[in-house]
Amino acid sequence: MKTISINRSYGGTQGVYSHVAETTNCEMTFAVFVPPQAENRKCPVLWYLSGLTCTHANVIEKGEYRRAAAEHGIIVVCPDTSPRGEEVADVADDWQIGKGAGFYVDATQAPWSQHYKMYSYITRELPELIAANFSSPDAGADMSRQGIFGHSMGGHGALTIALKNPETFRSCSAFAPIAQPSTADWSNGTLAQYLGEDPANWREYDATLLIEDGKRFPEFLADQGTADQFLDKCNPQALETACANAGIPLTLRMQEGYDHSYYFISSFMADHIAWHAERLK
Repeated sequence: MKTISINRSYGGTQGVYSHVAETTNCEMTFAVFVPPQAENRKCPVLWYLSGLTCTHANVIEKGEYRRAAAEHGIIVVCPDTSPRGEEVADVADDWQIGKGAGFYVDATQAPWSQHYKMYSYITRELPELIAANFSSPDAGADMSRQGIFGHSMGGHGALTIALKNPETFRSCSAFAPIAQPSTADWSNGTLAQYLGEDPANWREYDATLLIEDGKRFPEFLADQGTADQFLDKCNPQALETACANAGIPLTLRMQEGYDHSYYFISSFMADHIAWHAERLK
């Protein structure tokens, strides 16, 4: 693991790091905010997954999460959204696939399968790296208390990862998640290229269909702007219906006048941090 930068913030440290990842077969960059409490006690870990076209940098520069994370004593990990590098497959003129559009899946189709293993990277390899480098017996990261949240494509990733790993994550929330990517026109074409043309293969990366297939989680929080230019693609009603049918408590807050941007995310970031903190005690 290489240290790219470390900055003091709210009594803690905001670091950016990189490492050569086995799962994605390339160098990956990620960010970790360590609150001051982690110097002398164990602190829960909250994962933030970013959306389409983003890197780790978008949320650490515009997400405004550090004050709340420091207040509640939460370590926040911000991975990249996809593999990177000259050797990594990409479609330069299409922002919905390739670099910046990993969709947190393990691709099975060439050429994507060589590098696009973001599900395994987020659920296995990066947590192992965090445990090895940000934890000690009496302080640092408490990997027994983990939560996950994200925005848009990252909200999709957070929901699907939580549903498939309820023994790992105690809490899950989302900002404007792509609730049903198998039907949204900014994601179903990508799933077809990553996972093959058979829609049955997409179900394990679709939150509403995972719930339909029997996956469960204790509860969800989701914020959605009413002025979101991608409101129909996010399809919060699909998530609401799936949770209602399955008996999963969902707090869906339709935020009047808010769009899809980080102005929206930063406005409610402290709410989400506090919500996770309560469940990660």
